Amino acid sequence: MPASKTATSDQPDREQLHRIVAGLSDGVVLIEPDGRIVWANGAALAMHGCTELAELGATVKAYQQRFELRLRGGQPMPVSAYPMARLCRGEAFEDVVIDVRKAHQAEPDWVHRARGFVLDRDGKPDCLVLILCDATEAFEAEERFESMFNANPAPALIVRLSDLRYVRVNEGFLDLSGWERDQIIGRSLYDLDILDQAAEKDKAKARLAKGDAIPQMEADLPLPNGDTKLVLLAGHPAEMPNNEQCMIFTFADLDPRRRAETALRQSEERFATVFRFAPVPMLLTSLDGHRILNVNHAFLALTDWGHDSVVGRKPAEIELFESGATRREIEKKVSESGSFRGYEVQVKTRTGVLVTCIAAAETVTINGQYCILAAFQDISERKRTELDLIAAIEGAMQDSSWLSQKIMDRMAALRGPAAQAGTTGPSVELTPREREVLALITRGKTDDAIAAALSLKRNTVRNHVARLYAKIGAHSRAEAIIWARDRGHQLGFDAAA
Repeated sequence: MPASKTATSDQPDREQLHRIVAGLSDGVVLIEPDGRIVWANGAALAMHGCTELAELGATVKAYQQRFELRLRGGQPMPVSAYPMARLCRGEAFEDVVIDVRKAHQAEPDWVHRARGFVLDRDGKPDCLVLILCDATEAFEAEERFESMFNANPAPALIVRLSDLRYVRVNEGFLDLSGWERDQIIGRSLYDLDILDQAAEKDKAKARLAKGDAIPQMEADLPLPNGDTKLVLLAGHPAEMPNNEQCMIFTFADLDPRRRAETALRQSEERFATVFRFAPVPMLLTSLDGHRILNVNHAFLALTDWGHDSVVGRKPAEIELFESGATRREIEKKVSESGSFRGYEVQVKTRTGVLVTCIAAAETVTINGQYCILAAFQDISERKRTELDLIAAIEGAMQDSSWLSQKIMDRMAALRGPAAQAGTTGPSVELTPREREVLALITRGKTDDAIAAALSLKRNTVRNHVARLYAKIGAHSRAEAIIWARDRGHQLGFDAAA
């Protein structure tokens, strides 16, 4: 196992120390008080992507030039705060968590949990010891859990079963309740009792004590202003990435559904029947908050959703449109002008199938409440021929450079009406990296080829391509090539080459 042999005849204990720690799973680095890095076991080298001690750097200063350390929040760590620098100042420390990467690399490679102590000889520092634990997998698992939990649109809380304290809360719950994050995290269930006014309080608390699932039940959720909100809650036992046993509580707001049902009953005679049986898919949402108040039979047939699964929720919660950007654009159009007509949109069914529709919306007032009435016309059949042709071209295309200008023009014509002379649509701001990726796409390069050309990871290239598609409104490489060709003079490269 690679290591530097620096023990001398007057330091036999140092040689013995090397033998003891060489095979440990934790990384160990030995540093002289003058800042020289004199020894490291194989685990410590592997945690830095090194095979030889020299790759760490001969001194602490050299290490600081070769490796960049960051705090877990992403902020760069000053070199004076590096664990090795702290040891050289005689500081001992415990449980310092840091991101470590080689200098000038795009992403952190490892997460280290470090601790350090000073060995004395005759009252003076003799050897500085840095112990490292590779926490990369544990923190990656925790980050994945955090990302999934926070991205869940359903309001949720997590209670640790060992002490019944709240350890996680997502934005959905904060929006639902009006509580602030620091008003919840760390508090006990006894302080903020979400089960105190549950319909089956005793049953819920008994199951919580056993760590068993708590079935759905209505409850009055306490709010920070002293009021309550009627919700539907349920509890699901789970294990956190740190192996702590927890209960995940999820909530559904019943107040909007109750208000929606009341409003629809009051207007049923003059509106509900026509709305419900209209042959065109229709959707009624509140203007304030964009919560779904009702849908008709044609809408349910188009999307394959059930009525109770949709009413009372937001389009974002059921992912009604192809992307959040499309949903926000629709909401913006209604907010700015009160209505729109002839807007092409991709509606997503319950199973994830995209249906191309022409959408129209109008602001209406029902029983004093401002609402948005939206209608959708399925034009999938009309688009099928266009999409089949583009798919066939894309399937055969290995390098876009062989496509003739005439074919590119025909593909552009299929995607929509020809632009007026001298116009290319709204300006889109692309980053320099996105321009480089787009230029390589127009040359027929795959994601792997682009990654190699730009010295990026394949996942990084895929993220750039996804953001690029979202910005320019493209759904495929062919559409991106057409978009770039129409704007070659603006992009600064020959997109038709």
